[in-house]
Amino acid sequence: MTDIAEVNEKVSFIERVGKKIPDPVIIFMFLLAFCLVLTAIVGGLSFETPNAGGGFTSHVIKDMTETENVRWLFDNALVSNWLAFGNGVLGVILIVMLGVGVAESSGLLTAIIKKLGTKLPDRFLAPAIVFLGIMSSIATDAGYLVLIPLAGLLYAGLGKNPLIGMAAAFAGVSAGFSANLIPATPVDVIIGMNAQVFAEAQGVPFERADGTPLTPATMHYYFIFASTFLLAGLGAWVTNRFVAPRLEKMDYQVPEDISISDFETTAEESRGLKAALLGLVVALGLVAFLALGPLATFTDETGRTVSPYLNNVILLIAMVFIIVGVSFGFAAKKFSSMMDVVQAMVGQMNTMGYILVLTFFCYNFLGLLAHSGLGTYVTYLGATFLQMLGLQEFPILLIIGFVITTALINLFVGGLTSKWMLLGPIFIPMLYAVNPEMTPDLVAAAYRVADSSTNIITPMMAYAGVILAFMRKYKPDLSFGDMIFMMVPYSVAFMIVWTTLLVVFFAFGIPLGF
Repeated sequence: MTDIAEVNEKVSFIERVGKKIPDPVIIFMFLLAFCLVLTAIVGGLSFETPNAGGGFTSHVIKDMTETENVRWLFDNALVSNWLAFGNGVLGVILIVMLGVGVAESSGLLTAIIKKLGTKLPDRFLAPAIVFLGIMSSIATDAGYLVLIPLAGLLYAGLGKNPLIGMAAAFAGVSAGFSANLIPATPVDVIIGMNAQVFAEAQGVPFERADGTPLTPATMHYYFIFASTFLLAGLGAWVTNRFVAPRLEKMDYQVPEDISISDFETTAEESRGLKAALLGLVVALGLVAFLALGPLATFTDETGRTVSPYLNNVILLIAMVFIIVGVSFGFAAKKFSSMMDVVQAMVGQMNTMGYILVLTFFCYNFLGLLAHSGLGTYVTYLGATFLQMLGLQEFPILLIIGFVITTALINLFVGGLTSKWMLLGPIFIPMLYAVNPEMTPDLVAAAYRVADSSTNIITPMMAYAGVILAFMRKYKPDLSFGDMIFMMVPYSVAFMIVWTTLLVVFFAFGIPLGF
């Protein structure tokens, strides 16, 4: 059996298994009902867990079917266990999406990709394409729908197989999804805010190993900043060393109806980009004014240093996106009135319906786990098992083990948010209980590495079919297995090198963010 045939068979298996796994919303519905019944069976069970003082803390699992606990479930279902859960994490996610929605709907992010993409020098084409792909993660559609086909055309223009450029762009957009130079992106907010919720729900300190409190939206910034350049260079090396030599031997065709002019910026977009630059200067000036003025750092009456601008960094970033997006939109004539801006925000909120449904069942499930004590018991059992294996003495093995576990699950269950909702509540408290050096930011960073690295080799990825359709314009008989086989070198290299970078940060005590 050929390598491609083997890959096609494995892809088919993954696809069959993936389609049989219920949607995460349904999984949380089941877990909510199952755990409710389970508390009725094990209610009253007592156990002890070690505490920070060297002693033990006693716990008793509550029977959530008892009258007073049923009342608690209903009284808290809408506000405490959903809208206000984790100090309003849902509202924070929605706000940052508003800002990105304005920038994306105005056409700003697409115009930036087109402008930069068509100006790339041949010598630096591969690293630049991977870099642009990584940066496009703040606007997923633009990366997948604009950069990947544009990269194919750029390589075709050089007389090279267009699939080389498309593979490099796909690697950057999807495998490098969690890296970026911009702080407080939607991914940062979703991962960080929920990590705080998962930690605090089971009494895990939301702080670094040295006791420094974590800021959810920027707790990985140093790590993802370094990752952006590392992955751009690594992606270019994989392209030139492994992917290009193989694809250069492959036959391809360039359809006559595809032209690079389709991806050139229009006069309106060029005018909009100039206005956006001015808007960026104004927005950054406003942020500086707020950070040095009303939101400046101060010392409160207890002697604690408070940094309001860091506590509100998500609002500040959303404000920058809105100002820059509005500046571009009006100058490029994508917006003709403020009502268009409102519609852009509404349009972005329309895409958040699934998140609202998912968080309702997920957060109520987490609330039940925390209130009943069942979550603490599951953590206690998992941590005890890992300690029996002696892994508490090897935190690096815990990191690598979690990366591998997440990567395998990602092959069958797509969606960064839904998977994090499933894995985060289990592994953040469990790994911390095994070794306190496994802090929430470290576990969350390991999740980001694993989730991103295997996006490009799973048929369950939402855009996989779209990318295959783009590639088939140049190679009509290209199969799903062919595409995944093409992307395997990127996935393996990204996972190994990116995990190594995370281990280096951990081993040398380098903060992952601020």
